[in-house]
Amino acid sequence: MTNFSFTSSGVRCAATHFAPASLETRAPVVVLAHGLAGTQDSGLAPFAEAFAAAGIHAVTFDYRGFGASDGDPRQVVSLAGQVADVHAAIDAAKRLDGVDPERVVLWGISLGGGHVVSVAAERSDVVAVISAVPMVDGVAAGRLALQHHSAGQLLASTGRGVVSALRRKAGRGPSMIPVVAMPGEVGALTLSGAYEDYHSIAGPTWRNEVAADVVMELGGRAPAKAAAGLSVPWLVQVADFDRSAPLHAAMKAAFSGRAEVRHYPGDHFDLFPGKAFHEPAVQHALHFLRRHLGLADVVASEPEAVRV
Repeated sequence: MTNFSFTSSGVRCAATHFAPASLETRAPVVVLAHGLAGTQDSGLAPFAEAFAAAGIHAVTFDYRGFGASDGDPRQVVSLAGQVADVHAAIDAAKRLDGVDPERVVLWGISLGGGHVVSVAAERSDVVAVISAVPMVDGVAAGRLALQHHSAGQLLASTGRGVVSALRRKAGRGPSMIPVVAMPGEVGALTLSGAYEDYHSIAGPTWRNEVAADVVMELGGRAPAKAAAGLSVPWLVQVADFDRSAPLHAAMKAAFSGRAEVRHYPGDHFDLFPGKAFHEPAVQHALHFLRRHLGLADVVASEPEAVRV
């Protein structure tokens, strides 16, 4: 594991290279993109380590303004900025020792699961994509939120977002809210269990704080529209009881992008380390990559199926 950095739109972004044990020949590289307010030290290492153990390079990184990366203002989600960071991370990963620049894989989880679709549709050097519990449609996510929050809570959240956006437009700092909070409290994610689940993977650079106008950013999120433009193998891993990233939106995008789909009978955080479906999700991702990257150690049979 080696720390390095790259530049995205003039901003230094912190990154980590997980190299396979054998570097005798050039190997593919997986670039991993985190979700909402996620940092590379918050749950990504076990995924990256599994790819490296399978003989594939893996690169994690922090979006601008988050974790160990530079960028101001801090803790502000810019979807366009994060997509640009993924592009820059790919370019940096291709230059690493031992990497085959013609075999780049994108892996993203939650919000990052949508970013990788947008990026892959814009590039010709990506050979496969994996999206875990992807958030691909902001409007659909808003409708899903109506099922789990009161109208008053959503109006208050929108109001805080508008105020934060106006503050930023006026050159003042954004209004901040917690990334995760308990049900009924102010926060970006307030469903039951979200506070505990996010804190269970949180690393030392993670901060439970995000600019309130994130709700305005997510409302226009629509990487599902890019799915039809994918021309490479795509694995979509969905949680059948996902209360954060709409299942039907992910399935619609998967159909449009001719994706392979894996189902797990859990909620949004249940594919992360320490959860019941983390290991099955990792094994399914590896099996997918072994088949589509033509790796020598491809297994003859499927990993054991997930059972309810």
